[in-house]
Amino acid sequence: MKRFLEIVEEIKSIVSSEFNGKKIFDKDVADVLGISQMNFATMKKRDKIPFGELLDFCATKSISINWMLYGQSPESLIAATNKFFMVKYYEDISASAGGEGGDNNNEETEQVELPLEFVHRLGGEAEIKHIEAINVSGDSMEPTFSYNDIVFINRSKTDVQRGGIFTIRTEAGLFIKRVLRRIDGKVDIISDNEVYSTQTLDPQEIEVIGRVVCRFGDVD
Repeated sequence: MKRFLEIVEEIKSIVSSEFNGKKIFDKDVADVLGISQMNFATMKKRDKIPFGELLDFCATKSISINWMLYGQSPESLIAATNKFFMVKYYEDISASAGGEGGDNNNEETEQVELPLEFVHRLGGEAEIKHIEAINVSGDSMEPTFSYNDIVFINRSKTDVQRGGIFTIRTEAGLFIKRVLRRIDGKVDIISDNEVYSTQTLDPQEIEVIGRVVCRFGDVD
């Protein structure tokens, strides 16, 4: 997958005709993507790709997201069209990686096309029917996840016995957390950001939506 700076250079090249030969700066790319200059600078420092904004940009420009992320030309994909897979992306739903629950009652979806090599990271072709994508909000799971990351959830994997990162729903909302069942039967809800304390809940207080398996990259 291309790095942040490589994608920025591609975007500069794509929009160059709109700037009438003028030099294009990072702040111009931030404006094109609809990202504040402060957030853009943070993403650049962390090499964090703004996937949601990038998907919107590619859709607006009729550009393949596979080409943008992996450098795959449309011509190279023709022979392998049946090796690309679509998953539901709930663009308007966010799971909180923070102190307050996320969620959104608007369940409109769009389809995200994924290449075969990425599908392998999600567990393979047999698992793709269980995969859905949502956004992250908040900072309680940093550095594992950051605000506006897109994460992929396997809704068939709801067993928390061995622990892992899950999307869960409590009375406070929708969350992405590390979840671990305790010996006494209760469940620890753990944040990767040490600023946030661990919560302990009874199993009946939690609805496990699914295991987080990927974020356009591996999940620790």
